[in-house]
Amino acid sequence: MEQALKPEYELIIEAGKSERHYWRDLWVFRELFLFLSWRDIAVRYKQTFIGVTWALIQPLITLVVMTVVFSVIAKMDAGVEAPYAVMVAAGTLPWQFFATSLGNTSNSLVTNANMLSKVYFPRLIVPVSAVIVSFVDFLISFAILALVMVWFQFVPSWRIVFLPLFTLLAFSAAIGIGLWMATLNVEYRDFRYIVPFIIQFGVFVTPVGYNASKVPDSLYWLYVLNPMVGVIEGFRWSIIGGDSPINWTSIAISAGICVVLIITSIKFFRRMERTFADVI
Repeated sequence: MEQALKPEYELIIEAGKSERHYWRDLWVFRELFLFLSWRDIAVRYKQTFIGVTWALIQPLITLVVMTVVFSVIAKMDAGVEAPYAVMVAAGTLPWQFFATSLGNTSNSLVTNANMLSKVYFPRLIVPVSAVIVSFVDFLISFAILALVMVWFQFVPSWRIVFLPLFTLLAFSAAIGIGLWMATLNVEYRDFRYIVPFIIQFGVFVTPVGYNASKVPDSLYWLYVLNPMVGVIEGFRWSIIGGDSPINWTSIAISAGICVVLIITSIKFFRRMERTFADVI
């Protein structure tokens, strides 16, 4: 009977133990990760009039505005054989995922301040679970892209099989920058005002409503330092196919920047994590 009641694992609080077993503890607390993700998803749509339809409204409005502004008013061409709305939809989905992730992640630690100050668990679980919530919205919003393709009778390219790779790249960019913002927001609450500005400004320096080929060559190498440039170029190349332009150098730069962001953000997060309970 005693053998049957033996716990699957034991958690012993001792000096230095959390540092040595941090990554193992992430697995031990996997159920907390799932709980936080599910809780945020449920709260997001609880007592809303149209429920998960909100996940469709945001990218749909962005799609309509971008198409009207750049195609109708600015008279810009798509630069590809696909309809302009399809090109914009292929850029709107990853950008909306990134923007939502950045907003949710930056506030995740402050929102869960009570948990951080009372119990031990790897704090990395909190911001990463916030990205998962945004990823669920991202999957739902694919219905917008499907509807646009059906409306314009556009068939995606066979290259769509590579879409998960660029989705992973978008996920990496969201986590890398999100961890930086979440950590800085705990230390300096001014960042809760800076993040919305970054999102608003970022939509214009990211090829969401236009093709990256429209950017002058003299500015392109500065332009591709934005990791979402490579992500959106990859999305369009995967979905539109055909003559959709793609610069593999910019993809490599985006991937490299994402790797650097993840490594540096995790190191910074881990260094500041021990002070969260004191300053939050």
